[in-house]
Amino acid sequence: MKGRQIILDTVEGREVAALMVDGRLHDIFVDAEGARVGAIYRAKADKPQKGQGGIFVTTPEGPMFLKQVKGLSPGQSLLVQVTSHAEESKALPVTDRLLFKSRYAIVTPGAPGVNVSRQIKDDERRDALLALAHDAFDMDSAGLILRSSGETGPDDEIVEDISAMADLATAILADGEGDAEALIEGDGPHALAWREWVEPAEVITEPGGFETHGVLDALTRALDPVVPLQHGHTMIIEATRALVAVDVNTGTDTSPAAALKANLNAARELPRQLRLRGLGGVIVMDLASLPKKERRAFEMSLKAAFRSDPVETILAGFTPLGNYELQRHRIRVPVAEALKGVL
Repeated sequence: MKGRQIILDTVEGREVAALMVDGRLHDIFVDAEGARVGAIYRAKADKPQKGQGGIFVTTPEGPMFLKQVKGLSPGQSLLVQVTSHAEESKALPVTDRLLFKSRYAIVTPGAPGVNVSRQIKDDERRDALLALAHDAFDMDSAGLILRSSGETGPDDEIVEDISAMADLATAILADGEGDAEALIEGDGPHALAWREWVEPAEVITEPGGFETHGVLDALTRALDPVVPLQHGHTMIIEATRALVAVDVNTGTDTSPAAALKANLNAARELPRQLRLRGLGGVIVMDLASLPKKERRAFEMSLKAAFRSDPVETILAGFTPLGNYELQRHRIRVPVAEALKGVL
C-alpha cells in the first residue's frame, strides 16, 4: 500500500504505535514497563558515595542515578527527568536539566534564548517562527526551541503548543519541594506518534489494527537477526549485554565490488533496523573486507543514513582492528524484550 499509515493499537495490554511507509514498517514505539523516558519526578538526594561519578536519588519508582552533580545534601528535594532506559542490573539514568517537549516546541529551563531548528532553511519561515515565539513565550529563566515540524505547522497550533509547554514548565518548576512524587509520567507510544511522526499520514485507531494491517507479521520479519540486503548481501544483528554486534556479509555476490556494495547497503539500512529493534548503547560493525581507501565512501553513506534518524547517535569511527563503532542513545525499549512471547 502506498503512502504513510500510523497505526495505534495495544499488544497484550501494552500500548504500541507503528509507522508504515509504502507498506513497509518504518518505525515503532513500544510502551515501557516502569518509568518512561521523559517522566519527571520530585526526588530526594541520597548520601553521596565516592567513586560513583554521581548520586542516587529516591523516587516513587525506586532509586535512580544522577550523573555529574555537585552541591546536593542528603534528603534535599530536586526535580529529575528520565533520560533513557536502564541497562540490565543498573539504575535508571536521570538528569536535573529538564526538557518539556511537544510537537512543535521544546522549553528548556535554565537555558534562556529562543531558537529555531537548523533543519528549517527558509529564512522567511525562520523569521516568522521567531516572531511567533517572542510573542507567545515569556519565561525569563527558560529558553525555547522551535522544532523542524514548525516549518509546515499551522501558526495557531504552534502558538498553542508554545503556551501549553510554557504553562506546564512553570507549574512543574514551582513544585520542586516536598516528598518524592511522580509529576509527569512521560509520553506513551500513541502520544509519541503524534509528537514525532508529523508528516501527513492516515491514522488508524480501531482495535486489532496491527493484525488487520500486517504490523505484527512485518515486525516479526523485521526482528529476524539476519537482515537481507540488496544483491544477496546480508547483515546479522545480535544484541548482547555489553554491545550490539553487526556482521556484514557479501552473501552470494561474487563481483569485484561486492564488499563495498555490501557495506554501503548495510550503512543505508542500519538506522531503520536499530529503530525497529529499539536498540542502543555501543554498536560494533564487523564490515565486509574494506580497504582504507574505501572507508570514506562508507562513512559518508552511514552519516547520510543517520542524518534523518530521530535517535541521537555518535559515529565514533574505525577501531585499530578495522571495525566501526557507534554510540546510540538508549531512548527506546528493546522491542524483542518488550514483546517477548507475542512475536
